[in-house]
This record gives sequence, C-alpha cells and structure tokens, in this order.
Amino acid sequence: MVDREGGFCVSSDCLTPEQLRKWPRGKFLLALTAYDYPMARVLDEGGADLIHIGDSLGMVVLGLPDTTGVTMADMVRATEAVARARKRAMLSVDLPMGSYEEAKSCVENSKILIAAGADAVKPEGGKNIFPQLEALQKARIPWIGHLGMLPQHVKMEGGYKRKGKSEEEVRQILEEAREMEKRGACAMVLELVTPEAATRVTETLSIPTIGIGAGKATTGQIRVTHDLLGLSPWFKPGFVKEDLGFAEKIGAMVAGLKKIGRGGPE
Repeated sequence: MVDREGGFCVSSDCLTPEQLRKWPRGKFLLALTAYDYPMARVLDEGGADLIHIGDSLGMVVLGLPDTTGVTMADMVRATEAVARARKRAMLSVDLPMGSYEEAKSCVENSKILIAAGADAVKPEGGKNIFPQLEALQKARIPWIGHLGMLPQHVKMEGGYKRKGKSEEEVRQILEEAREMEKRGACAMVLELVTPEAATRVTETLSIPTIGIGAGKATTGQIRVTHDLLGLSPWFKPGFVKEDLGFAEKIGAMVAGLKKIGRGGPE
C-alpha cells in the first residue's frame, strides 16, 4: 500500500475485502455512496464501514436519466477523489455498463479501478456473468456481487422491478448467490428483492449481504447518500422514509443571499 496521497488506505484499522468476507453474523454493516472528496471524508470520519462509488453518480451528480450512460472515465475520476479522502473505510466501485461484457475487459477495467484506489469492484448480474466472475477470482481481484434488480438493465426490463416475488425467482437468486460465493464474492448486494428472498440468501451465505429496498434481514444496508440528505427531492426512493431536507435548506440559503445582495439586512 502507498500513502494517502496515492489513494490507498494505510490505517491499521482499515476494513479489507478479506475482513468483509468474514464479517461477523449479527454485526450491522453500513455502506454509503460517495463520488467526491468532501462527502467521502465526512462519511469515513463518521464511521461508515464501506464507501461505495456507485454508477448512481450518473443520476445524482451528472443528471443522466439512469446509470446506463456512465463511463469508465466517470468512475475512475470519482474513485480517485474518494480514495484521497478515506482513512479507514473500505472502498468498492461499480463496473459501469459495457465495461465487463467479456472476461478480458472485466479484468482489465477492474485493474484500472483498483489502481485508482478501489479495494473491490462490483459488477451486476448472476449466472450471465459467471465467466467474468471466475476471471476476477483467477486474477485475485476482490469483488462484490449484485443480485435482484439490476439498474444497468433498466431499459431492457422496462423499469425498476422487484425480484423474488415467486418461489422460482427466490430459488434462482439463492442458487446464483451460492455459486457467486464459491467464485470469490466478498459480499452480496441484494437490491429490490423481497424480504423473503433476502432472508433466505442471508441465512444461507457465509459472506455478508447488503440490502437496498430488501427488508431488514440483510447483514447491512447500503444507501445513496444524496437520497438520505434530500439533495434530489425530485426523486425519492420508497425505502427512504425520511431525509434531512438539504435541498430546501440550500434553497433558503440562496434566497437569503439574494436578499442581502439587494440591500437587505446583513
């Protein structure tokens, strides 16, 4: 590991992919997103276990309609910024759409993200990407799995649809999760799956599960930090029951500054 300026964690209490893989049952795991230095530093110092540089940056930072337009350049730049801020949290990063269609490109692009400061990468999918996952395992590149609703497939599926509604779907999710653990996953994100499916996967795997819109049975939870802060009031996921209302507060600040500029009270 190099020093902080190089983007890598040097603290003795850094969470590593191997430690994540062995996360104790019953211990809560908190994962939050960051895409820039200030947010990452606040989350790291606040005690987040895992900071995830998600391709959600396409929607909450770049103003894209979904994650499908995010590029490797976007992810590399964000990863470098976040890596400069962290001192103890583990960093994971999404492989953007189109960057891991084949095993070779998956490994090559994963190495680029690891070099930018990530500790692990996260591709989306199950059996459809087993060759890529096996290639990551062979290359000794840590990775986190992602099952359930796959944001990069939103156009193909015609929206964000909950998974695990039928027994057949639950069995498929469970079987894919088992196989992905065998192929080296150090954790498993379960997005918009039914609580039943999340419970069964969590009880079956020895690696931790990280839920988003998947009920409370998972080992931990991951949230888009902008959603929790209320910085995107035009889009509020159903599983975010309450936010900090920062958009309204910023609007009030702007109005106050304009009043001062017009000769109002200091």
